[in-house]
Amino acid sequence: MQDSATTPDPRRWKALIFIALAQLMVVLDATIVNIALPSAQDDLGISDGNRQWVITAYALAFGGLLLFGGRVSDLWGRKRAFVVGLVGFAAASALGGAAVNTGMLLGARALQGVFGALLAPAALSLLAVLFTEAKERAKAFGIFGAIAGAGGGVGLILGGLFTEYLNWRWTFFVNIPFAVVAALGAIAVIHEPAGSRNPSKLDIPGVILATLGLVSLVYGFTRAETDGWTSGMTIGLFVASAVLLYAFLVVEKKVKAPLLPLRVLTDRNRGGVYVSLGLAAIAMFGLFLFLTYYLQVVRGYSPVKTGLAFLPMIVTMIAGSTQIGARLMTRVPARWLMGPGFLLAALGMVLLTQISLDSSYTFVVLPGLLLMGLGMGTAFMPAMSLSTHGVQARDAGVASAMVNTSQQVGGAIGTALLNTIATSATNAYASSHKAGAGNPKLLQLNSMVHGYSIAIWWAAGLLTLAAAVAVVFVNAGHQGGPSAAGAGAGDGADAGVEKIPVMAH
Repeated sequence: MQDSATTPDPRRWKALIFIALAQLMVVLDATIVNIALPSAQDDLGISDGNRQWVITAYALAFGGLLLFGGRVSDLWGRKRAFVVGLVGFAAASALGGAAVNTGMLLGARALQGVFGALLAPAALSLLAVLFTEAKERAKAFGIFGAIAGAGGGVGLILGGLFTEYLNWRWTFFVNIPFAVVAALGAIAVIHEPAGSRNPSKLDIPGVILATLGLVSLVYGFTRAETDGWTSGMTIGLFVASAVLLYAFLVVEKKVKAPLLPLRVLTDRNRGGVYVSLGLAAIAMFGLFLFLTYYLQVVRGYSPVKTGLAFLPMIVTMIAGSTQIGARLMTRVPARWLMGPGFLLAALGMVLLTQISLDSSYTFVVLPGLLLMGLGMGTAFMPAMSLSTHGVQARDAGVASAMVNTSQQVGGAIGTALLNTIATSATNAYASSHKAGAGNPKLLQLNSMVHGYSIAIWWAAGLLTLAAAVAVVFVNAGHQGGPSAAGAGAGDGADAGVEKIPVMAH
């Protein structure tokens, strides 16, 4: 009789379908609402001052509670956390779609963030415990990484379609069928490995300090975008965040069952992955923002045409993830996929700095997007796999949460930092060219394009830095071998301890 403790779950590939579907829902929600926001603002009479909270309420809840959500999934079990997250996200989406006033919409967005913070780390950690054989893990993470990277672009397309042909409420309602199908599928086919939960008591002080510290950090960057980097509120939030997160690290060293075991954070390879993915998220979120405004405001594209303009990037991102990253991950060390991948994406960014009022989409924008997608897809896949490679089974949820945290915080930083850079460059250009400007509208558009170009140059620099971090800090060998659950190079903190088991029947 075959030993059940070493037999992979025969339904793991079916499980991947529903895990990927849930991940797509969470990731596309980060951008789908952006395109619909002007319509929602007009319909509900949301003031300009409160408009940003439609985005910020989600970002604060999601970014602030991710570590807590990851720990809960380790404690409850990933399947239960996954299903509860899906049901809650669907309910919050229904509430948002039916919103009749500002408060109802903002509350729904916050609830989406809460349940998303439970769902996202549960999805990634399920993948980590279900797929332990190297080649299968590569394929599974290739699909997952492609969806995680391309979901933002899919959100732009769907947001444009719903806004133009239906109404903004469908950007919320669309989540409900995604969630229902994924939840029913998860209940039917997902079974967790035995003995992979972490039964330790919840670290309440750690939860409070981490949540408040991350919320202060995300909100600080949000306020910097509106109030400026030197305002008292902005500085106060950054100082509070630094104090709270430092206190969190002190507590984690001393408590018996920490929310974030420092062995997860201090491992050289995982630390390098978290930092490089965070830097890449800064660049990616900034690009989506500026290119959307460039295409709609400067070039006059409709919401649907704007969304479709991003489609080639999604195609090459999927190709890079599944055809390059997944195929080479078991043969080539991760840094030699991450480093060149980020550099290729940076080259795409450099091409996009050449945009002008009458740039050709075919010869300027399209090549940049193709390189961006191919590079990011190639880099994302091994990075997301390595983030949980060799981690203890009981830490899989919180290790997965750190991936999402680095991307979420990076996205908040990218939106605020790069928008500030773009605004400053736009104002400086307008001031220096005002004297000789014959057409005020033309000057305004030229100033905007100049600002976008400067900000994209910064984004290209950040991607180059991400490549350098990956090459210098990520020193694990390739993720091949008989079991992906084994410790990789540089995994000394985890060596000799329990690794992620395979499915027990």
